[in-house]
Amino acid sequence: MKHKNLAIFIPHLGCPHRCSFCDQHCISGSVHAPSPEEVTALCRNALPSMGDPAHTQIAFFGGSFTALPRDYMLELLEAVQPFLRDGLAGGIRISTRPDYMDRETAALLASYGVTAVELGAQSLWDPVLEVNERGHTARDVYRAAACVRAQGMELGLQMMTGLYGSTPETDLATGRGCIAMKPDTMRIYPTVVLPGTRLARLYADGAYPMLPLSDMIDLCARLLEECATAGIRVIRCGLHAQDGVSENRIAGYYHPAFRELCESRKLLRRMQAQIGTPEPGRIYVFRVHPAALSRSIGHKGCNRAWFAQQGAVLRLIQDPACGMEECIWEPGASVHRKETLACT
Repeated sequence: MKHKNLAIFIPHLGCPHRCSFCDQHCISGSVHAPSPEEVTALCRNALPSMGDPAHTQIAFFGGSFTALPRDYMLELLEAVQPFLRDGLAGGIRISTRPDYMDRETAALLASYGVTAVELGAQSLWDPVLEVNERGHTARDVYRAAACVRAQGMELGLQMMTGLYGSTPETDLATGRGCIAMKPDTMRIYPTVVLPGTRLARLYADGAYPMLPLSDMIDLCARLLEECATAGIRVIRCGLHAQDGVSENRIAGYYHPAFRELCESRKLLRRMQAQIGTPEPGRIYVFRVHPAALSRSIGHKGCNRAWFAQQGAVLRLIQDPACGMEECIWEPGASVHRKETLACT
């Protein structure tokens, strides 16, 4: 079930580590810690206009919520209780580190009306976690996920691709490990190099080689495919421009339409799986749902361009009977251009 979030940012507060990739000030644009009074005022002003309260969550993002000083964390939770009691919001969403989630903490959150917990897994490979100074292990992620599930809260997992020390193979394994935990949602964040971080120094020294953006798009398309097959909703893939990375990044896997590129690549991969290597001069016809037409054509026509590079043509037929994620090849309608000319 999709929810609307009233986002309240607590940037970098509570986090006991400075990971290799982290410049929280750059990402969230502020280091101000909201007071309980400010949280109350924000909720009072914003919640009445957010639509269906049952599907509205008050979301504490930007820091490790359960690593905050306990008194401050409880003050924030207390500040939003009146809005839960009055039915203006259906629950609370928080994000936190896996090593700051145990059974007692999960039970406490649930008692305050927390309905969803997102865990920053980032990787499930301990060597990758270690070299990026995450300060926790893969085992911590599995344990924390079990604690969240035991309280009946929605589980979200966040992973990063292209981290220092990772490979496409370890990233795929991380994605599959996350999927095996059966989270309700996932976020996939390709790594971006920000100034002032350890990654920036490694990149400047030539110690952090990066894949071409196209390779990262292909990797994330595969992850999206596997999440879709498992029925897991990916609520974000790539950083948004408003996250402050567009103007600040030094390097990394960023594109303002990253998710769209990945969704287009995902459908192209499905086409490729059906036809194999395209025959030059052939017109390939696929049926797609009308809502999937744009993604099937590809961002700025990239899927049509791929067929053209092979000397072939992509032709799409809109068919409402197709599933939203389907692209169905019609071999009988796929002909060589010479045959088309002979029939005219």
